[in-house]
Amino acid sequence: MKTIPIIPCLLSLLLATVASGQEATPPVETAPVEPSPVKVYILLGQSNMLGFGKVGPEDRQGTLEYVTRTEKKYPEVVGADGKWKVRDDVRYVHVMQNGKEFSTERNEWLTVGEQFIGPELMIGHLLGDHHEETVLVLKACIGNRALGWDYLPPGSERFEYRGKTFGGYRDVKFSWTEGEGPDTDWENANWYAGKQYDDDTRYAKTVLANLGTYVPGATNYEIGGFFWFQGHKDQSKVMADRYEQNLVRFIKSLRTDFDAPDAPFVLATIAFGGRRIAGDGLKIVKAQLAVSGEEGNYPEFEGNVKSVDARPFWQPSHRSPSGDGTHYNNNALTYLDVGNGMGKAMVELLEGKSN
Repeated sequence: MKTIPIIPCLLSLLLATVASGQEATPPVETAPVEPSPVKVYILLGQSNMLGFGKVGPEDRQGTLEYVTRTEKKYPEVVGADGKWKVRDDVRYVHVMQNGKEFSTERNEWLTVGEQFIGPELMIGHLLGDHHEETVLVLKACIGNRALGWDYLPPGSERFEYRGKTFGGYRDVKFSWTEGEGPDTDWENANWYAGKQYDDDTRYAKTVLANLGTYVPGATNYEIGGFFWFQGHKDQSKVMADRYEQNLVRFIKSLRTDFDAPDAPFVLATIAFGGRRIAGDGLKIVKAQLAVSGEEGNYPEFEGNVKSVDARPFWQPSHRSPSGDGTHYNNNALTYLDVGNGMGKAMVELLEGKSN
């Protein structure tokens, strides 16, 4: 995989500080200079990936405090002193759309945030254990985005469906009827097909171009892989029907855009309602499972794309901090399980590449 040299940025961005409520993030001055390429993993998606697993309170079933202290699960996120563990070998950065540009929501050594966790917590722990080099877990995402519109990858063409034409990449209109015609002035539009894809990949590249601002002492990097956790917004017939082909193109486009043709790609399926998911939601789950390399549907994905079925990780509202099913009932155990499954899948792909 190609190693990318970086000229450190001279103007530092303000580090986003997030108090854990239990243990402060170590100051960046304590971080050692890292001569080896930083292993970069890019996390994309919608609110699934954004992460809404509640940290506390401890007496509420399904919170991180309850899971780790009462149920004694996932002890690796807790330090020997009982406080949240801080990893000085795994950097966590989250950048998110903010108007026409982006804001840095998190920029710290991996630890538990003040209010919520997402899949990144266990992904970071597993990748940190796997690599000798410093790891950068780089999340670029925001909620409420569809693969069939907002994340539509480059090369996606228009198509006909039930008497309408639906837009391709960088069309401004989602759909139109005969006689209306498309709007192709995407450069002056507030939104267009694929804008979230364009934005999030650009944000991630901006972080990497200023690597030393985000990973103290780092001067070069190597793309380790990609993670994808998304699908709720595509639960309509027209987008669910095309989810699989959009996902295949999405995987290939990411690898091209980041000059990482062999980078492993791991995704987790949507899981709202667990095994009871049906209709367009189930169609999306099947599409997400279909691209996994071991299924044989896409020979070029064998050994480098892996899907994790997240449906077994669903927790009902009576075992959760809330009943907001779209955010997995704010259940921290679900986000830990999903992150653990995705992290293990990535490690399996990496170990397969090295054999």
